[in-house]
Amino acid sequence: MRNELLAPAAGDEERHEEPGLRPRRLDDFVGQARLRAHLEILLGAARARGEPADHLLFAGPPGLGKTTIAGIVAAEMGVDLRVTSGPALERAGDLASVLTNVDEGDVLFIDEIHRLGRVVEEVLYPAMEDFQLDIVIGKGPAARSIRLDLPRFTLVGATTRTGLITGPLRDRFGFTSRLDYYEVDELEAIVLRAAGILGVELAEAGAAREVASRSRGTPRIANRLLRRVRDYAEVRADGRITRAVAAVALGMFDVDERGLDKVDRSILDAVCRRFAGGPVGLSTLAISVGEEPETVEDAYEPYLLRLGLLARTPRGRVATPAAWACLGLTPPSPATLFDPRSDA
Repeated sequence: MRNELLAPAAGDEERHEEPGLRPRRLDDFVGQARLRAHLEILLGAARARGEPADHLLFAGPPGLGKTTIAGIVAAEMGVDLRVTSGPALERAGDLASVLTNVDEGDVLFIDEIHRLGRVVEEVLYPAMEDFQLDIVIGKGPAARSIRLDLPRFTLVGATTRTGLITGPLRDRFGFTSRLDYYEVDELEAIVLRAAGILGVELAEAGAAREVASRSRGTPRIANRLLRRVRDYAEVRADGRITRAVAAVALGMFDVDERGLDKVDRSILDAVCRRFAGGPVGLSTLAISVGEEPETVEDAYEPYLLRLGLLARTPRGRVATPAAWACLGLTPPSPATLFDPRSDA
């Protein structure tokens, strides 16, 4: 029976949403051209040698395809994918149980690998380097350590917080890469592919681009918005999606032309109105919008920073001139307005 620690534990939303939308092969994967080229070389060389691929570490914001790429690695190598997560591996015995259930050549995917405990991480080192597992039997003076041989496997790690991964763990990966946000053209291709799989009729070429342009550079969001537009078209229209239908549907779900949602606008509004443009600390800002600080920092801030609507300074978060314009507000005097070109 499959060990329960190998079942999806973290990132369930990403793994469970429309499994059929996930590409299974590198040729079907849209975007991340440089990463695809690297993987073609790494996986092709491993197949030619008849060896498992080297350990791989992928970093980047949620929804960019880290889990999908792990599945592609397993499919390209013709092996099974085993999935677990850092928070699920609380004790060294949990990791030992997972490793002893991995077969020769399998891909072991650990999501949120930066959340591994130090003791668990220490057990992982010899497994990655020497494919051996150290187990302590007994307690006290009678305790002894035995070393078990493991089948050769490929560890694929995913993280949204690269800075929290320790140096020794990061150095044991043979290849590391950071996934970038997607361009609108790439997201448009993803939306068109998903529409074909879901049986959604896009009546105009611009309909897919309307969805893509509001997807925050993230394929997962693009697929989610497409499903919401499909729902709207089926209930309020004739089931066919035009650009106008997509725009009205996304507006109804509080997604504007920039891809900003209700929480994004609440953050900008809080900084501009309540705190006069800032600076304001992360905890204070999170409380003012009713979110956890980690949620604001990981889920919302990156996109606002990317659009140049928010800036981080040593004293806190500050609204840029573009943020005031986005909200239709009159900014303060130029002398007190934050300039993103400054050294602050």
